[in-house]
Amino acid sequence: MEQLKIIKELINQGNITEAIRLLDEYPMTDSANPDEVYYLRGNAYRKQGNWQQALNNYRYAIDLNPDSPAREAHRMAMDILNFFNKDMYNQ
Repeated sequence: MEQLKIIKELINQGNITEAIRLLDEYPMTDSANPDEVYYLRGNAYRKQGNWQQALNNYRYAIDLNPDSPAREAHRMAMDILNFFNKDMYNQ
C-alpha cells in the first residue's frame, strides 16, 4: 500500500513515466485491491494523453470491482472524448 501512495504522488506531480513503470512492476498478487492498480494506471495514461490505454485500464478495474472509482473515471473520460474528439476511437 505504501508503494501505491508513492505512485499516486508521482501521478499528481506529473512524473507519469515513472508512475507507469512502477505500476507495470507492481506485483498484482500482493495487492489487496488489484482494481486500484488498474485505476491508477488509467489515471496515469489519461494524464499522459493516452486515452485508449486509460479506458482499457479503467475497464479492467471495473471488471474486478464494479464499485471502483474507475467507473466514474471511465464515464468522465468517455464524456470528454465524445465532446472533444469523436475520431479518437478510430486511432
